[in-house]
Amino acid sequence: MTRRFPSRVQMAAILSGALLLGLIYGRMRLLNDLKLHVIEFIVLALAAGVVYLIALHLLEHSAGTRAGYLLLIAAAILFRVTLFPLEPSLSDDLHRYRWDGRVQNHGWNPYTVSPTDPRLIPLRDEHWRWMPQREMPAIYPPAAQLVFRLTDRFLPGPTGFKTPFALADLLIVLLLAWHFREAEDRAFRLAVYAWNPLVIVEFAGSGHSDALALLGVVAALLIIRRRPAVSTMLLACAALAKAFPSVLVPLWVRRAGWPRRRAGWAALAAGGATGVALLVPYWRGLRMLGENLKTYEGIFRNYHASLYSVIAWLAGNPRVAGWTGVCVVWALAAWIAARRPQMPPERAAFLLFGTILCFAPNGYSWYFTWVVPLLCFYPNAAWLMLTVLQFLSYNVLVDYGINGRWHFDPRMQAMVYVPFYALLVGQFLRRMRKRKSCEGVAVVADA
Repeated sequence: MTRRFPSRVQMAAILSGALLLGLIYGRMRLLNDLKLHVIEFIVLALAAGVVYLIALHLLEHSAGTRAGYLLLIAAAILFRVTLFPLEPSLSDDLHRYRWDGRVQNHGWNPYTVSPTDPRLIPLRDEHWRWMPQREMPAIYPPAAQLVFRLTDRFLPGPTGFKTPFALADLLIVLLLAWHFREAEDRAFRLAVYAWNPLVIVEFAGSGHSDALALLGVVAALLIIRRRPAVSTMLLACAALAKAFPSVLVPLWVRRAGWPRRRAGWAALAAGGATGVALLVPYWRGLRMLGENLKTYEGIFRNYHASLYSVIAWLAGNPRVAGWTGVCVVWALAAWIAARRPQMPPERAAFLLFGTILCFAPNGYSWYFTWVVPLLCFYPNAAWLMLTVLQFLSYNVLVDYGINGRWHFDPRMQAMVYVPFYALLVGQFLRRMRKRKSCEGVAVVADA
């Protein structure tokens, strides 16, 4: 790509971007309880998104320097340090993580007892009232549960409990920084993840456990070509921290050479052994985990979803929408593994995670962090825009705070998803026209 701007423009973009984003995150930090200041938070987050997108444009089209790259990394760390002291308020998921960890450290299996169980009353603390789904046993996978258990032992407080997830996010930044260190456009590619406001808010601010799965996915991607067995082990850990990476498993074992090569069988065995090792501590509760997930899926659905909502409306049945999504995602995963095993794994992960998010019954904002590391490899304007627009979904907290009603406004959903799908379709049509134009030129040249 031709660099339209000199390196001094990139340095200026990094300095000014870091200053503006630092001020925005500093203001968020002063709000303290973001749930009590939802509208101001949304305005600040969208402003951060605008600065982020402008910075990406300047970084993409300017020459870089080593000093600028290091400054970009330092700024990314500073943004996270700024929001880390916040006690999670936008989401109450972390309080459930803490509960599941405490339950385990007192000898209980989190998949077999619900927080409302009278036997667990002595374990309640002042944050009990914020814990979600108190009538349900745990639904988070075993790898995440092991992290919850360990964290509760050493950092049981709400803020301290964010530590493993914030560290996982930071490790992703450092892994990507190392991977792109020799790339001509390294600052742009790293900034896609390192400066993404959604990533920073959801991991450093809210402490969502999705960072654990993302760390496993990124690490697996970066070593799959050299260490397929180790990569498959990391992917197994990721899938047992959050379920969405499981769609990559068929491709991983196929790329390793299964079933024709020993390396493929070794990768399959390594991944399977890792999975078993993580499942064993919870073996007696795994049957209940399946029931818990089934109950959860029956209750919590159509929360800020996109295609799921449309299909459910057209079919008049949410089960049709759910099964449509499952079939589309796994059919795509099987097709890639069987017919396109040499597809770049980053590309496959982008396609599969993006498809999951489009068809998912719930579209919580932190779910959209799943595609951000992959956008470093395959930048896409529609998806980058969507990660910023997702902050509008927090509008649900306004009505919830006033009337206690958890309801996503369809107009707000349209503001998030209509621009995204319009731009996505526009990009596809533009590529098709460009391809036909190139084919026409080739035909003329041959003639």
